[in-house]
Amino acid sequence: MTFEYKVRDRTGGVQSGQMEALSSAAVARTLRDKGFVPLKIAERRVGSLDKEIRLPGLRKKVKPKEIAVFSRQLATMVNSGLTLVRALTVLQEQNRNPSLVEVIGDVRARVEQGSSLSASLASHPRVFGRLYVAMVQAGEVGGALDETLVRLADTLEASVRLRSKVKSAMAYPVVVLGLLVLILSAMLLFIVPIFKRMYDELGGTLPAPTQMLMTVSGVLGRFWWAVALLTIGAVTGLKRWIRTPGGRAKWDRFKLRLPIFGVLAQKVAVSRFARTMSVLNRTGVPVLQALDIVSETAGNAVVSEALADVQESVKRGEPLAAPLARHEVFPPMVTHMMAVGEETGALDAMLAKVADFYDQEVDDSVNALTSLIEPLLIVVMGVGVGGILISLYLPMFSIANLIQR
Repeated sequence: MTFEYKVRDRTGGVQSGQMEALSSAAVARTLRDKGFVPLKIAERRVGSLDKEIRLPGLRKKVKPKEIAVFSRQLATMVNSGLTLVRALTVLQEQNRNPSLVEVIGDVRARVEQGSSLSASLASHPRVFGRLYVAMVQAGEVGGALDETLVRLADTLEASVRLRSKVKSAMAYPVVVLGLLVLILSAMLLFIVPIFKRMYDELGGTLPAPTQMLMTVSGVLGRFWWAVALLTIGAVTGLKRWIRTPGGRAKWDRFKLRLPIFGVLAQKVAVSRFARTMSVLNRTGVPVLQALDIVSETAGNAVVSEALADVQESVKRGEPLAAPLARHEVFPPMVTHMMAVGEETGALDAMLAKVADFYDQEVDDSVNALTSLIEPLLIVVMGVGVGGILISLYLPMFSIANLIQR
């Protein structure tokens, strides 16, 4: 709810404003924490002209980078001696994302009413995932909330960097392929029909490549709407199929089997597993709970299935590294380093080294992939455009004979 208030500040002046909270008592406590004397607090009555219009899909989302900044700032304030409510109030006031401001305001109000920070964060699962909530809960129990928040910020920032590397590797080919489709479509819809009319007037038999090109252009020109609908339907159907458990598992297996991108997808999945497991282990989250969380946040169904099998093996008393070695998605180096970590009691440090190693491997793979894809896409574009031009100009070699007829 939104409340309107009037307060008296330290100089004796009267100020007014608005604040979102669960109750007027929460507003009063927040204002007193800031050093104000509440004079009037009333719930704001929203009229038809005063309502905020929010269209579906247009609401600004909370990005992982914003959560990382929020975690680091909250850790700094808590470490400096600020109360949790005061720190959340400051973060709510200085944030510019309306969605995150609303979430922080609700979390702060719940904390004011006596809920723990982890329980308050858990009420917003779309913003704070299970990994985040579990680590904050472990930090609260262990009395090291500020250190846990710093580790969370480091983990989120590493995840953002990893995701940006993969996106940078995919951005160039996607843009070039999209440009190639636009160029070829424009040539088939606008340029090829001009040549078709000219060749129809001249008569004669056209070469097979030219006839095939004319047929494709004619079908695309007449039934472009059907082609567009089929394309949209295929993309939509594929996305919905991927959202199903069986579709997600098959799609992730397919990605891992791709010639070049499969190795990159495996390295990304292993890096994410190692980084998350390392942070959870260092924070003090129990192994079975950590495996459950990592399975949900792995981002790959093959890895999740492997971790579910590992979890059952650990319940039977096996060490963590042994069942991992039975799954091909985890390279031998990972399982051997984890075995050494379990033997020496430094599993979190070993996992952190594995994550750093595979982060570097992803970086090197992205650079190599970019340098390989650039000339390959140029060749594909040249072959596509050049093939159309050659097919169009093949009849030109016999144009004189056609004119004489």
